[in-house]
Amino acid sequence: MKYKYMMLIRAKGGASMVAMGFAIGIAVEMFTLPTLGFAFVLIFPLVYLFKGNLPAALVGFVVGKVIYLPMAILNTMVGAWVLPSHMSIHLPWMWVNKLLLANLKLIVGGVINGILLGAVCYYPIKLSIEAYKNKRREKRKLRHSTRLDTRPAAE
Repeated sequence: MKYKYMMLIRAKGGASMVAMGFAIGIAVEMFTLPTLGFAFVLIFPLVYLFKGNLPAALVGFVVGKVIYLPMAILNTMVGAWVLPSHMSIHLPWMWVNKLLLANLKLIVGGVINGILLGAVCYYPIKLSIEAYKNKRREKRKLRHSTRLDTRPAAE
């Protein structure tokens, strides 16, 4: 697992691609449950469109699953604020109407909160990966310079 983590940190394309992939994954997870998992399919074109990293998007998707339950309450509240209060769905069964309206609130709130959460996660992840890479680069320079200093002089 540590090896896969290192591969992710050292991925080609830089810190912005990894951070973008993570942000896409966590944003999509916020509205995947009420869509019965169909939103997961959106990860692939979004990663391609925004030039993100697919493994990072999958990690973000899993992290989103961990925080989804507390966020679902917030998603429903935001969806209720955004959607008009007089909105209703007209089907012959009342319980289906209520279920569809609750899912619609969850989807709309999840899209809004997912975009905000992805934007909030993007910058700290990008900065932390860049800091890690800079620290690693400095250690390599230091190790290389001490190796050159300890070599015997050529005669």
